[in-house]
Order: sequence, then structure tokens, then C-alpha cells
Amino acid sequence: MKASVETIEKNRVALEVEVETEVMDSAMQKAYKKLVKQVNIPGFRKGKVPRKILENYIGTAALLEEAVENVVPNAYQEALEETKIEPVNQPDIEVIQVEENKPLIFKATVDVKPEVTLGDYKGLDIPKTETEITDEDVQKQLEVLQQRYGKLVVLDETETAEEDDTVIIDFEGFLNGEAFEGGKGEDHPLVIGSGTFIPGFEEQLIGVSTGDDKEVNVTFPEDYKAENLAGKEVVFKVKVKEIKRKEVTPIDDELAKDVSEFETLEELKKDIKNKLKTTAKDQTENQFRQNAIGKAVEGAEVEVPEAMIARRLEALMDNFSDRLQQQGMTLDQYLEYTKSSMDDFKKQYRPEAEISVKTDLVLEAVAKAEDIEVMEEDLDAELERMANMYNQEMKVLKASLAAQDSLDTLKYGIMLDKASNFVADNAVVVKPEAAEESQEAKEEAE
Repeated sequence: MKASVETIEKNRVALEVEVETEVMDSAMQKAYKKLVKQVNIPGFRKGKVPRKILENYIGTAALLEEAVENVVPNAYQEALEETKIEPVNQPDIEVIQVEENKPLIFKATVDVKPEVTLGDYKGLDIPKTETEITDEDVQKQLEVLQQRYGKLVVLDETETAEEDDTVIIDFEGFLNGEAFEGGKGEDHPLVIGSGTFIPGFEEQLIGVSTGDDKEVNVTFPEDYKAENLAGKEVVFKVKVKEIKRKEVTPIDDELAKDVSEFETLEELKKDIKNKLKTTAKDQTENQFRQNAIGKAVEGAEVEVPEAMIARRLEALMDNFSDRLQQQGMTLDQYLEYTKSSMDDFKKQYRPEAEISVKTDLVLEAVAKAEDIEVMEEDLDAELERMANMYNQEMKVLKASLAAQDSLDTLKYGIMLDKASNFVADNAVVVKPEAAEESQEAKEEAE
């Protein structure tokens, strides 16, 4: 097999491949053996027709077409390996020569990974601001625990509803005196002030008591999804069946015992402060890492092929769709609810897709420049982490990924992580004001 490469335009090449006559002859024989079992010719048993007669009956072109379909995929892959081309989409195949007893010649036009010109990626000045954990931060966390472990207590008929109370209600909505579809509910729990009902509805329940009948007058928003109700004034007839109020435990030793393994409030406070410090440190380090990577990417030059952006957009859409399904909603329902289209979605997420692809390309270039490789121990460490996460044996997980041809993808991700760590580890920590001065000086110089 022979292969030659011609650059058509930036990041797009034409790969011309010539496949030996012997390979095509073998493929023609295989094509004959396949097609002879599918064709009925009078006077011959099925599958026993001599090749020459079969060719006269269905045409040599049919065998050539079948042979080409079998030969091209493997020949294309071999040509990629020989020329070291890294395609980013499926090729457009054009058959140039296909004749019996002659070499097969075809051209594959395809987009390829772009070249990356790295800017500065070592010794980058990156600001880092340490977050101080105060007693106020600890107090806020205690109040969260206090609310989380509070108990709802049913109020008697003499007490009235306040904001944050939960009211159990029956309701029915009327438009011009007629009940409308979807406007009725029974035994519905509503937290006053939660903002889950139409604006103005919940506020009118403040002051009601158990057993009250209340008429609530509201106007639907102009952009309400039900067009027959959008912008319309309606009346809800509400029956208050029960009112519940959250009672919280005082922030003391008893609360500490109820919500943790600690016996005293001081022990709980110390634990909360330590956890907040750890979280703050992790967030600071992660932000520092992201800022370093972002600056390295910003300083690099690369023209991202449209095919790579489109593929990343599809991945973002799939991830978004999966998250919606976990919430009981499909992507189509989301688009309908938000009155948007798939084109709107792609337009919104395109910048994210483009910077995501560019970041991967730059980190890949960093890895190449610094001879960063993924060792077997790197792969095993990641597999061990994943196995613990999914509660599987590492060997079973590895075999499963290998069967799905996913190990190379995993290795690629590990390589990007190692390159990210390299950029962050070689960055220089500076005070925020120093980073701003440096940026201003750079802009003035430009």
C-alpha cells in the first residue's frame, strides 16, 4: 500500500491511497463468495455458480463495489498509521481508480488536528487569595444544621400562617368564573415564601388560619407557558387544611449531640471550622490551577477545526440531556419550556465547546513538549480510584473498559491531567494586586 498526503487548506488534508492489485484480487474473491450465496441463477444451485457466470449475470461492477467496501476501511486505517495523520472527523471518500486486475486508488479528504503554537506555560504569574474562615462562617453552618434538623409542628386553629410556614391546601383556579385545566390541587404542601407558585399567591396566605377559605387574586406572567393563561387575571379558591411551622433546637450541646458524633458544641464548632478550611483550601487550589491553565491557553495560538467544536457541542448536549433526565425532564421538554430551539442551545454553548477543545489541544501540546507520558502505574492508580467509586474490582473494570476500547480515552484524560498539573506546579504565586499590575504593563506594551 502507498499513501501520500496533500494539504488542501489549514487543518484539512487529502490522503491518496493506492492498494495493491493482489489485495484487490483477494477482496474480489471474497466478494464473489459472499454474493454467490445471495443470487439465484436458473440452471445452477444457489451458491454453486461459477464466478465468471456470476459476473456476467450481475456485472463485474457489483463485485468491485463489494470489494471496495471491504478494502477501503482497513486501507484507510493503515494509511493513517503510515502518515501519522490524526483525523478529527469521518473522511469523504472518493474512488479514483477501481478496475479488475489493477490497483485500487482512492482519496480520503478529512479534517486533522491543528498545530498548536505554545506561548508561555511555565513560570506564569497567577494570583492566589487565601480564604479566611471566621466564626461567622461557622455560625452560618450551625444555623444550616439547626434548620435541617428542625421539626415541623402543626399549629392550632387560633394561630396564623407566617412566612416560611408550610400550609397544606386544596385549591382551584378560575378564569372569568370558569375553572381552567391544571389549576386544581388537593392536600398540596406549600412553603410560604418559597416562590414556587405564581407571583403574589403565597403572600396572600400570610395571616390565614387552619380551616379558612381564602380567595387569592393573581395575574399570570406574560411569558407563562400556557398561552390561554399568559397575562390573565385569575382567582384561586383556597381551603387551608393545616399549617405547620418549623421548630428548631437551640444551638447548644444538645444540638451537637443530635447532628453529629460530638458531645459538645465546641467540639462541633472545631470540626466545622476544620472542614470549612479544607474546602476553602481545595477551592483555592482548584481556582489557582484553572487560572494557570486558562492563562496558558490564552497565550497559545491554535485554529480549532469546526468539526471538533461540533463534536464537543454534541457531548455537552448529551451531558445536559442526561442531567435533565435525572430531574425527570427531556431535552425537548426543556427547550419547549424555555421557548428555545436546538440552534439557540448550540449558540449558547458554542463558546464553552470551543474553549474546551482549545484547552485540550494546548494541554496535549504541553505534554508533548515536556515528554509527559502516561505510565502503567498512572493508569492503574486511576482505575483503582474508579473501581472504589463504582464499588468494583479493578481488574473487572479494566477488562470492561478494554472490551469497549475505552482505555485509550482514559489514558488521554490522564495525560491531560498530568499536563494540567505541570502547568499549575510551575506557576508562580503572586498577590492579586501584583497580577493586575503585570497585566496592565503587558497591555501597555502591546
